[in-house]
Amino acid sequence: MHGPRPTLEAVAAHAGVSRATVSRVVNGGAGVRKSLRDRVQASVAELGYVPNSAARSLVTRRTGAVAVVIAEPETRVFSDPFFAQQLRGISRELAACDTQLLLMLLEGRTDYDRIGRYLAGGHVDGALMFSLHRDDPLPSMANASGLPTVFGGRPGWPGAEDDPDLLYVDTDNRGGARQAVEHLRRRGRRRIAVITGPLDQTSALDRLDGYLDALGLTEPDPALIAHGDFTAEGGERAMAELLDRSPGLDAVFAGNDLTATGALRTLRARGLRVPQDVAVVGYDDLEQAAWAEPALTTVRQDIQGMGRMMAELLLRRLGLADASGAGRPAPVVTPARLVVRASS
Repeated sequence: MHGPRPTLEAVAAHAGVSRATVSRVVNGGAGVRKSLRDRVQASVAELGYVPNSAARSLVTRRTGAVAVVIAEPETRVFSDPFFAQQLRGISRELAACDTQLLLMLLEGRTDYDRIGRYLAGGHVDGALMFSLHRDDPLPSMANASGLPTVFGGRPGWPGAEDDPDLLYVDTDNRGGARQAVEHLRRRGRRRIAVITGPLDQTSALDRLDGYLDALGLTEPDPALIAHGDFTAEGGERAMAELLDRSPGLDAVFAGNDLTATGALRTLRARGLRVPQDVAVVGYDDLEQAAWAEPALTTVRQDIQGMGRMMAELLLRRLGLADASGAGRPAPVVTPARLVVRASS
């Protein structure tokens, strides 16, 4: 049978120091000599002392937790491997600094009130927000809460570009899309269609702009554009629309890998060969891209690394990560790289 939980006083008696000294050590306070700190830490380990989180937060004014807010419903988050990779990167970085991850999802408009109250209620030290859509109230809610916040994706709301304190992590979506379409052109494709993501998100807008850049256009050909939603089902529907409108198309750039896998299903169902009849390129380089039939040419972004960088920026702003020599935290845009496989 386990004995009573060790107290702060028990650690102090075991180490032969005052209770105040033990409190400073376990709460990360300064002003304790190394010899005493080592003695206290040895007693903590030997007795199995676990600090009381509520009492600790009164001393440190920290909760030890960060809210991760994804502006999508759970059906989308748990079916799209993109989110799993990003959360893995975030979780690992936070865990390394003994900080907990609190996941918050948005099923509907009523959830904004719940999330706003929680963020303003002092339950977390900061927030990470991503997959935001146009006119999303989350940025203003984060600002009203006073919480340090880092965003995933290029901010698209008015005034964001003029905010010197705004932190975000993104990939070069426009440059990556340009690489994809230039590759298709080098392969001799001339009727290159595009299936976009939701155009109320900056990632989808930037990828459409990259497609236009590569073709030297300012507006897409209405016959060669269909709107998707970053899901496989959306890719299936959009590919069918394109084939009905433009049966002579010879390539398609899909807004992400899930969209591309949906497009592949429709092409197979229509009896078209990939890449002989229609070449396909996706975006993300999820594991599923290499498993597709045929294996999918795609644009690689370091999704897990982007999650890690989001968490690192927030921890630095909170003073919980080593920032020696790193300078002032600043937005990060990571490179994108084309990965050529059998589908093109």
